[in-house]
Amino acid sequence: MLDDTTPQGIEELAVLAEPVRRRLYLHVAAQTEPVSRDEAATALGVGRPLAAHHLDRLVEAGLLAAEYRRRTGRSGPGAGRPAKLYRATSQELRVTLPQRRYEVAAELMATALSQPSGGLETLEDVAHGYGTTLGTEARRRAGPRAGVTKRRTAVASVLRDAGYQPVLRDGEVRLLNCPFHELAQRHRDVTCNMNLAMLRGVLAGAGLPETAARMDPQPGTCCVAIS
Repeated sequence: MLDDTTPQGIEELAVLAEPVRRRLYLHVAAQTEPVSRDEAATALGVGRPLAAHHLDRLVEAGLLAAEYRRRTGRSGPGAGRPAKLYRATSQELRVTLPQRRYEVAAELMATALSQPSGGLETLEDVAHGYGTTLGTEARRRAGPRAGVTKRRTAVASVLRDAGYQPVLRDGEVRLLNCPFHELAQRHRDVTCNMNLAMLRGVLAGAGLPETAARMDPQPGTCCVAIS
């Protein structure tokens, strides 16, 4: 049931595999002001057309943003055409293999802490609600008249999108990847119970028995298994 979904950051790193493009990105990212094509070409010692090509490719990838501005501050007739300037975006460059979803855990925990009770039970309730949303998406993918098998397949699809690696093993679904791995190593009880609640929510949202998800930690797998 594994697929070839692109892991976090891979596409961005592929864009930066080209040496000149990577140097251009690092140069622009190090500047406090936007950089023109001419400035970038001069800094790297390459031709302006080559610099323009790679800068625009970085814009397409979302790593740089472009704007047009007259550097002289003049306007009106005779002021010349605005220059195309480039600056780095706030997009982080990270690649995680296998995939992790620490931002999801952070959001769930922050939501739970912002509520009056703010305890572990609240976190589990929040995680279950989030999982139900994912399960609803699985049910949508499966179709309105889908049977149990089709809904299970859709659940596997949604779980892959959520950072899990579901595989069928001995008649049950094992999850080869925990999206919250490092967090679980430091705070196992909190993280695993949150994870279990979320996965039960996924099953409930998909119209499947949520009790099929149970705690069953095994070496090399997520702490939760799905019967």
